[in-house]
Amino acid sequence: MTISHDEVWAALANPLRRRILDVIAELPATTGAIVTSLEEDRHVVMQHLRVLRDVDLVRVEPRGRERLNHLNPVPLQDAVGRWISRYEQHWAAALIGLRDTIEAAQPDQAENQAAPASSHQHSSKDVAPTRRTRGA
Repeated sequence: MTISHDEVWAALANPLRRRILDVIAELPATTGAIVTSLEEDRHVVMQHLRVLRDVDLVRVEPRGRERLNHLNPVPLQDAVGRWISRYEQHWAAALIGLRDTIEAAQPDQAENQAAPASSHQHSSKDVAPTRRTRGA
């Protein structure tokens, strides 16, 4: 079953689901540990975990009698990457335009920055000889 990015965003729309993901992002946890950490009703947490599992944001690993809930960041990365890619080209073009505007408004900036640096450099002909003393 293929999960749409809209389904991932819909699952993330609920603040309790985001809090659940925050808990298991640090360390996989049992449902009981999540309930304790969030101080929420076990039944409510289980319903939200089911939604997160349905969109593959949470994977369950059976370990003996326990079931550890793991964050699966792949669907989130895919959804965010696809959403951001819509704007990347626009942002890149806007930044290039900004750079070009700044450079056009200050055409002498590069020369002005180089000039003070060169005025502080003296050749050996410009410096009067000094007498060195012992220990100096």
